Amino acid sequence: MKRLVAVAIAAAIVAPSLALADELTIVSWGGAYSESQRKAFYEPYMAKGNKITEAEYNGEVAKIKAMVEAKAVTWDVIDLDSPTALQACAEGALETIDWAKLGLDKSKFIGGGLMDCAVPNIVYGTVFGYDTTKLNPGPTVIADLFDTKKFPGKRGLWKNPQNNLELALIADGVPNKDVYKVLGTKEGVDRAFKKLDTIKGDIVWWEAGAQAPQLLADGQVVMTTAWNGRLQKPIDEGKPFKIVWDNQTLDWDWWGIVKGTPKLDAAYKYVAYASQPDLMANQTKFIAYGPSNTDSVPSIDPKRLPSLPTAPENLKTAWQLNTQFWADNGDALKERFNAWLAK
Repeated sequence: MKRLVAVAIAAAIVAPSLALADELTIVSWGGAYSESQRKAFYEPYMAKGNKITEAEYNGEVAKIKAMVEAKAVTWDVIDLDSPTALQACAEGALETIDWAKLGLDKSKFIGGGLMDCAVPNIVYGTVFGYDTTKLNPGPTVIADLFDTKKFPGKRGLWKNPQNNLELALIADGVPNKDVYKVLGTKEGVDRAFKKLDTIKGDIVWWEAGAQAPQLLADGQVVMTTAWNGRLQKPIDEGKPFKIVWDNQTLDWDWWGIVKGTPKLDAAYKYVAYASQPDLMANQTKFIAYGPSNTDSVPSIDPKRLPSLPTAPENLKTAWQLNTQFWADNGDALKERFNAWLAK
């Protein structure tokens, strides 16, 4: 009898804690990036008694919007790159962020004031890298990506006009501070595509972040553009790759909360948790992206700092992706890009 009473008391104590546990579906991009989030955020959060179901997507805003409009939201928290976040926010697919509810100081976050509907989590760079066993000496500046005479071989590029048009103009001599002024003209767009024409026959296109380093590893290309963390991962594992930081493109990824989620409070709790300085610093162990919370810096391993896009040496020629430009001009440029691909 005493044992039954003890079990009943124990159950009464445990039951409320189980009832308070959060269950969330969190959506991200897969590959090494999702793995870093799993180790830095999901696993320790679940160790507190919460449950996280992971899902992957490729930036399909239409899918998020359809859930919202049908009032059938099954995704709760979503990782977004800047163009996706901007579009999702404009189309009413994300909750407006209440920083007071998060309990976070927006001023501590790089990019914290850039969007109303998302919280910055990482700063990343689009760079290019090469196989040192195939190219030695290797490329050092962005113009080398377009120089097939000096550096023969296939190039990997993201199958998207974004970033490629800018890099083409920079390689053609446009200062990165002027790139959007030039790209905002018909002549500038023509110039960018003309530069891309010079390597069109040597391009192998990639569409998902994990594909870029795989192309390099498989020997299908001798150099490729990639998100810096995706290239650093195989380098950390001993692959003979090297990153070229010249004219890296800086951008953010963000946490967004899907509008109408029935788990709004739990979503806020998770975003607040994943935005803590020590946890964000811990993520750099698993992937080389810079944490957006400036209070994270003292907790980052000093040996890791040189491989982050935010390291001073890597920022010397960096420039920032203009997401508003792509929000305003993306449809027209994608249409032209697709027509160019089909030629």
